[in-house]
Amino acid sequence: MAQLVIKGLQVSVEGESGAIEILRGVDLTINSGEVHAIMGPNGSGKSTLAYSIAGHPKYSVTGGSVTLDGVDVLEMSVDERAKAGLFLAMQYPVEVPGVSVSNFLRTAATALRGEAPKVRTWVGEVKEAMSKLSIDPAFSERSVNEGFSGGEKKRHEILQMELLKPKIAILDETDSGLDVDALRIVSEGVNRVKSEQNLGIMLITHYTRILRYIKPDFVHVFAGGKIVEEGGPELADRLEEKGYAQYAKA
Repeated sequence: MAQLVIKGLQVSVEGESGAIEILRGVDLTINSGEVHAIMGPNGSGKSTLAYSIAGHPKYSVTGGSVTLDGVDVLEMSVDERAKAGLFLAMQYPVEVPGVSVSNFLRTAATALRGEAPKVRTWVGEVKEAMSKLSIDPAFSERSVNEGFSGGEKKRHEILQMELLKPKIAILDETDSGLDVDALRIVSEGVNRVKSEQNLGIMLITHYTRILRYIKPDFVHVFAGGKIVEEGGPELADRLEEKGYAQYAKA
């Protein structure tokens, strides 16, 4: 069982006139096998939470702590966080020209496992995972995310998650830019990996449509850089009906 514990997390970013506080004391615990939906309006700090945990240099942690299985995440480099079992699926996955998907995936797996996976076994793993996500095998030889559609980029993110086997996955607006078919395929992939690997998930989203496919155990409402309300799936239904206006002054 893995556990990600966030306590009193405060994060700032440098603006033209100095530091701007974005996160103002976030408390959250995610265990293996749990799905936590983080919902809230634009600018509430949801993505800042994701990138701060992952170690993006743009964000400065000014208070609080983040631990994974009792180990201080904030003292780790970005690659150390990945090796410890953290995974971030980005809202806007970056293109990596000149690096094929197959090389990227095998290099990442080698870094995490400490040794290169056996070629024959690895090729079989990749082909099986790609098939489940309806990814054309020809994608293996294409440059990472270069010329990919929005749906293809998101499926590639879930492919990485399935093959790299993290303990805790942070999915930043994975539903962004997906049509109905792509949303279903991506969601089925997330559910499959969660079930097979007992994965803990932080699912960041504006909308409830993805929650029809990926059922959350807990829903947390973000506003003004902190969690202002928590509940079960019924909270997401209430947000769908009433929106975020009630939290505008939080």
